[in-house]
Amino acid sequence: MRQRPEQWAYGQRVEAHRRGRWSVRFRTALWVVVVLHLSYSIPSPAQISPGPLSKAHASLGGPTQCTECHGLGVGAPKLKCLECHTDIREHIATNRGFHAQVVVKNSTGKACVSCHSEHNGLDFSLIHWEPSFQAFDHNKTGYPLEGGHARLSCKQCHTAEHIPAPERHNIIVKDLNRTFLGLARDCLSCHVDEHFSQLSKDCSSCHTFTDWKSVPKFNHAKAKYALTGAHERVACQKCHVRVEGPRPYVKYRGLPFSNCTSCHTDPHKGAFSATCQSCHNTVAWKQVRMAGKFDHTKTTFPLLGKHGEVACEKCHFQGDFKKPVAHSKCTDCHTPDPHRGQFSQRPKRGECAECHDVNGWKPSLFTVAMHATTKYALTGKHAAVACAKCHLPKGVDTVFKIAQTSCASCHVDAHQGQFAGPPHKNRCEDCHTVQTFHSVRITLVDHEKTRFPLRGAHAATPCMECHKPDSAIFPPGSVKYRFDDRTCTACHADPHRGQFAERMAKRRADGSTLGCESCHTVSTWKELNGFDHSTTSFQLLGAHRAVACSGCHFPANLGTTLREANFKAAPHECKACHEDAHGGQFSKGKGISDCAKCHNNLKWRPSLFDHEKDATFSLRGAHQQVPCAQCHKLLRNIEGTQILFYKPTPRECSACHASAL
Repeated sequence: MRQRPEQWAYGQRVEAHRRGRWSVRFRTALWVVVVLHLSYSIPSPAQISPGPLSKAHASLGGPTQCTECHGLGVGAPKLKCLECHTDIREHIATNRGFHAQVVVKNSTGKACVSCHSEHNGLDFSLIHWEPSFQAFDHNKTGYPLEGGHARLSCKQCHTAEHIPAPERHNIIVKDLNRTFLGLARDCLSCHVDEHFSQLSKDCSSCHTFTDWKSVPKFNHAKAKYALTGAHERVACQKCHVRVEGPRPYVKYRGLPFSNCTSCHTDPHKGAFSATCQSCHNTVAWKQVRMAGKFDHTKTTFPLLGKHGEVACEKCHFQGDFKKPVAHSKCTDCHTPDPHRGQFSQRPKRGECAECHDVNGWKPSLFTVAMHATTKYALTGKHAAVACAKCHLPKGVDTVFKIAQTSCASCHVDAHQGQFAGPPHKNRCEDCHTVQTFHSVRITLVDHEKTRFPLRGAHAATPCMECHKPDSAIFPPGSVKYRFDDRTCTACHADPHRGQFAERMAKRRADGSTLGCESCHTVSTWKELNGFDHSTTSFQLLGAHRAVACSGCHFPANLGTTLREANFKAAPHECKACHEDAHGGQFSKGKGISDCAKCHNNLKWRPSLFDHEKDATFSLRGAHQQVPCAQCHKLLRNIEGTQILFYKPTPRECSACHASAL
């Protein structure tokens, strides 16, 4: 029988491995031959393959090409993914990129299956993103996305234009815009070199991923021109200018810096032959070290304090150092008067030295004691207030002579105009002192002059209990002092929930409503001198006068105080408060007992029961002297209570008297 080409090729491979594990290899080869043989006789390849391949691998379909991807042999299954995907194999070998982190070297291809599944049909996506494409952890690639990179979308970096030319021929995917391989990690692979090769190509040596405009890593001390003194505060663009052109750029190399005049113009216009460094340094131009060791202390005006920092030309105009300079008074140089004559009426006629010295204009030497010589002495807390709090710094426009010295001139009205009217008219000193604003000079006598005199318990109430911040009317922190509604319920919640609204609405002779005082007093709530129970529909007579209110006005919903009581729902019938001690024997029907027929509200005993009118057994004769208990002895247990029964009571003589026979 003539062998087919594939059978012959397989036989050659088997022959090459006969010296090894012959029997195992032979059995495996024989199984493959049978499968291949059947594939020619059985029409449907689906009986052998697990399913059709994806579009990318469709050319490897068919039963004769299984070994293109699947390795044969004993042991764990082997996939030949990396034999075709050489670009990924190279990344794994060189430990680059994502695959190098998840696939070990010399892998059998088993790790590939966790993300790439085959035999699922032509349109099945070969990439399984875990947990999803959007939530992919880029740290696993070995290149974390930090700073500005974290805000970029994948397609902004993974494009064909960002893949270097040497990497392109190694990538199997034809459309380079659809691959995530090949990107270099150096900045210039994506970013344009804005410095035109003037500086290092390692952008991270100066920049960070957070902000390209700041260069926290750049150290100018390592450049050819180290920045010292005032040069450290000079903005970069002052020296590194922008070069215009088709593509503008900033110049960093080729800048002249050997002489100061390379950047600075000669302010002396050639008057000095020495170099700038002979008198100046980079710390500050005003700190002059005169050439020729000139000693200003040997003149009639030693340069002391701040004068030592003044530039020479400030006094020696046009570089004429021989012309005498007037210096007997401060105003010889310091003109015009920066205070505009505000101190001209003082004893020294506004001479600067009265408040300042050569060490600086600030702080002023004008003390609190000197302030006492003005029209406004500083006392109390005012003595600790900084000058600038009252004399707002405005340069030459600063006002020192203040005409308005009322509190409102400096202090914002914390009370939002509540005391703007008479009698106070926003005079803070009526209530406060300069020692502290937190202590108030308002006494009970002062409060008597208001529209709400403090009487009774109100006199012992702390101020802040009534005067609280009211954010609904005033800005945060402002306290309310004026109340249009001064009734009790303006501060106190009505515990009776409007049950006495009619009584509270009654008015006094002055037209004000009684409110809670229709029953209570301001001394204590427990005093009810104003409430007269006789004005209600149930007068308290006899023993009822000694009963506590809660004895009839029961708190609702298991409450414990009269706040929960419904005063209007108090019953009028005896049985609503008193238990029927007779078990309904004297009920008039439907459980209604008329207690008043036998008792009154003065006391329950003795009973007022009239045996002649209300009973069917007359007590005439000797029976009138017999105590009730001699006849009414029958006790019955009703619902656990022993009750004396009056009905029935025997009427026969023999029931009470023993027979004489």
